[in-house]
Amino acid sequence: PSGYKVHMEKPSGNRAWRLIGTVAEGTFCHKPCTVSGGGKSEISKQITDAFIQGPVFVSDFKKDFDQVAELINRDYSNRFKNGKKRDSRPILSGERSLGSVIKLLSPSSREYTQEYNDWLLAVPQYIKELVFVVKRFYKPEWDGNWREHFGVDIINGTPGNELKCDNRKLVSNYLRVGFEADGSWRVFGLRKDFHPAFKVAREDDISATVVVPSALLKNLDPDYTQQSMKFAHNCEYRLFQRPDDAIHRGYDKQTEADFTKPGNFFSNYEPLTSLDAQDLLDDSIGFDKFTMPIQDLIRAAANPAPSDPAYFVSSAHPRIVEGKPSKNPRYLQIRPDLLKQRDVYLTEMATRLRRRVPMNEPLYTPVNATLPGRRNNPPEAAAGIRSLAVYNPIHYMELPELFMEYISSMTGKSPSTTGAGSEGALTKSPFNALAPIIDLNNALVAYVLCGHDGFVTAAAYVGPNARVDHDVSLLIPELWSRMLVSERDPQFLVKNGYLERCKDFKHQGKAVQASRLGYRITRRFVTSYFGRVFNHPASVFTEEMLKPELQDMATFADGMDNIIATHQRVAQMYFDDGSIEMACPPLKALLHIMVHGHWEGKNSSDEEFRKMFTRDYLLQSAWYAERLAAKQKQELALWNRHIDYLKKFLGKTSHVEEAKRLRIAERLEMAKASIDFVKSQGYMKHLEGTLGLQPLKS
Repeated sequence: PSGYKVHMEKPSGNRAWRLIGTVAEGTFCHKPCTVSGGGKSEISKQITDAFIQGPVFVSDFKKDFDQVAELINRDYSNRFKNGKKRDSRPILSGERSLGSVIKLLSPSSREYTQEYNDWLLAVPQYIKELVFVVKRFYKPEWDGNWREHFGVDIINGTPGNELKCDNRKLVSNYLRVGFEADGSWRVFGLRKDFHPAFKVAREDDISATVVVPSALLKNLDPDYTQQSMKFAHNCEYRLFQRPDDAIHRGYDKQTEADFTKPGNFFSNYEPLTSLDAQDLLDDSIGFDKFTMPIQDLIRAAANPAPSDPAYFVSSAHPRIVEGKPSKNPRYLQIRPDLLKQRDVYLTEMATRLRRRVPMNEPLYTPVNATLPGRRNNPPEAAAGIRSLAVYNPIHYMELPELFMEYISSMTGKSPSTTGAGSEGALTKSPFNALAPIIDLNNALVAYVLCGHDGFVTAAAYVGPNARVDHDVSLLIPELWSRMLVSERDPQFLVKNGYLERCKDFKHQGKAVQASRLGYRITRRFVTSYFGRVFNHPASVFTEEMLKPELQDMATFADGMDNIIATHQRVAQMYFDDGSIEMACPPLKALLHIMVHGHWEGKNSSDEEFRKMFTRDYLLQSAWYAERLAAKQKQELALWNRHIDYLKKFLGKTSHVEEAKRLRIAERLEMAKASIDFVKSQGYMKHLEGTLGLQPLKS
């Protein structure tokens, strides 16, 4: 068995049953160092709650399907810029997938001729949509007679507009990705073969992590070749959720279901009475928008039994503060993975089958995608909040730029906070009793050892004018789980034009250090990879969203100035408190560059500086050797403490029988053998590829 799972599912909307296939290996999407409102919770939420369903419409069935036939029968072999390249597969050929058809009908300035792109742009989007519908439902046994299987009802003697296939009305799924300037939703059609990724929530706000050399582990996923692996485990029983979109009745179905369960904890929700429940019932149209669980709750609250509570809360009714609904409603959600143990079990078993891991051996599922999030905002002059809307939906940052982000941990205005600014190193500095530089040192060592690539995703805004809230955050796991491991490699993405470097430039005579933003996704990335989710990926992110400076150059320049100034201000704190002396050499050099713009005469693009962030440099460095020696010293102290305790236990005459039962003498011998190993050079070799320990100097 391969671990590949197949199950039957009947989608909502009374559509036909479907066979759903799920691969055996999942993608562990880790969202570390993410600021308030940056999308930590959204990465594990089911995207199905955001689906919008609707019929497939035609304007004039005959005319529209005449155009569809033209597209299906067209010869596309001469579309390539490279005249030697040919692809003559028909649209309805079994050799061409639906994704291939979507790519075929999406403009590409890199691959296709200008003439072909112009022709594509002249084809109405809804006609292309109908081509995708035909491709999705086409069966080989139709033998080319596909047109007779589609039609519309005749209503009052006139052809209708709802498309049917074999006399069954067709339904499409749509997804919101942002808002227009007037607040209306930007809604896009999902591919007909799209099915949401199956998710197992692994973490939210607080995780414990460990880095382990891969050589010490068995039965790892062969697709990943890192020499060290990071493992993360959730520390929480309940997740501290802020369901922003639950204000829209019926939108966040999971939250509405959670609100009806007993034993909940709510914060910043309005206490509603039975009279409020009756008013909600009387508003029939508004009441019907709720999902059934909330409807049942409201009905029960409207006619309470004597023993029922006096109040209830609704996910659509945050607490009223100073005459307005609070922007920071919260509730504690029991971890979904604890409630859906069957799903977790099936996921684990599938992976075991694929890797052939026996039940008596551990199954290792390390982090294999690092996707921190940033909250962006347009300027608010009245509140004194500067712009942070300089990011496009996804940026790749090499380690020096990524750690500038982590050190400053800038956040735009969020409902979680009173303003905007820096949340400190790795976003949780105020909650840490240790000096932030210790966390930064540990984090850098982990990134270098594990070879993790940091892809920063956008929340709230993409540029100052394009509001997206958490819509991008919800999409990222769907995207990453559909990309091959090789396709997520930044070198591959840069080489093939999926990522472009952000370059410094001048605006009104002043330098704009846009290179701090690393690399950002291009139109080709959107067309290729978002095309695995959407029918028309090119329309999901406009050119102004991919290049936010096009929305407002002055705002972009000020946003970059804001970032550079914050980098400098936060980095200066490490000089002021003296913790710069505890920084490992790469971070010490980085902090100097953040404050002074240079380190020993070198800037951030200098090759000698950048090689300090490589694994080879780390393993050969004296400072990493000191970390391993510090770890050895700590382990020696620990085992000596164990031995002293066991000796004292054995020395007590009152504990003779208990010592036999607990086999204390055997444990003592084991402890002595362990301390001999810890003292050896073999143990130091054993530690290579781990974090080691921060040496503390008095």
